[in-house]
Amino acid sequence: MERNIKTIGILTSGGDAPGMNAAIRAITRTARFHDMNVVGIMRGYQGLIEKEFVRFTSSSVSNTIQRGGTILKTARCKEFMTAEGRKKAYENMLEAGIDALVVIGGNGSLTGAQLFAREYDIPIIGLPGTIDNDLYGTDSTIGYDSALNTIVDCVDKIRDTANSHDRIFFIEVMGRDAGFLAQNSAIASGAEAAIIPENGGTDVDQLAEFIERGKRKSKNSAIVLVSEAHKNGVGGAMYYAERIKNEYPQFDARVTILGHLQRGGTPTAYDRILASRMGYAAIEALLEGQRNVMIGIKNDEIVYVPISRAIKMDKPINQELIAVLNVLSM
Repeated sequence: MERNIKTIGILTSGGDAPGMNAAIRAITRTARFHDMNVVGIMRGYQGLIEKEFVRFTSSSVSNTIQRGGTILKTARCKEFMTAEGRKKAYENMLEAGIDALVVIGGNGSLTGAQLFAREYDIPIIGLPGTIDNDLYGTDSTIGYDSALNTIVDCVDKIRDTANSHDRIFFIEVMGRDAGFLAQNSAIASGAEAAIIPENGGTDVDQLAEFIERGKRKSKNSAIVLVSEAHKNGVGGAMYYAERIKNEYPQFDARVTILGHLQRGGTPTAYDRILASRMGYAAIEALLEGQRNVMIGIKNDEIVYVPISRAIKMDKPINQELIAVLNVLSM
């Protein structure tokens, strides 16, 4: 065991995702199985700076696997982005006797973990907890499957109204820089199109191509899944609905923004199993002397992905999915 690790700290950071509690449970119980102490760090990196530490036992995580959100709570922490903030966090870790960290979160959370590990030579294991499924090196992230199922359930209900009124519904889902939620929920719900960042061409092309395909079909209504607006403000459901109004006035368009509905709810069986496997693997990785890696899953096998690669490399979408949707939406 590297550096004779006796105490593990766990934190969840960034946006919450269904399955985070299953991961916390697995980490805690695996660590206790190996006679390690476990410290739950409340409110992410903010709690690390403010010493919001709670001693965890196996019973601390009882009856949590089915709960959404995170029992450790989460927060954005600007102070941790400063050298002073990280120094304070490290001093608090030493004082609490925490030897290693397991960080559950998305791109921003793991970026912070990588920087912290480099500055203070701390063994850190990352778990990909984000509904966007946008971290490189893993087929799925904790929370993605649950969010996908929530979206499909919502789209199924919206289609009843779309069919009744012969309307185009633009349904906005999360995934500003990654279209996995939009693309796969479009296929699963039988939607007519998905407008995603990876879809190639310009935003204008994606909308025009959808309209052109619609002219060759007999359908009078349509569901279009749209990834949320880019950081520059372009895109999103409202943007495309406005363009329909101005450029294609013959169509009646409506907008539904699902927002935080996608984050909440009970995690699916898949996410519970995935999070449990990853939480178990995080402790096993520390026992093997691994550090600064993210636990991923490829072809149903647990893999170790350097955090630097997970956060820096773009995760490509399967182009076959785009072809599948285009053909099946006829």
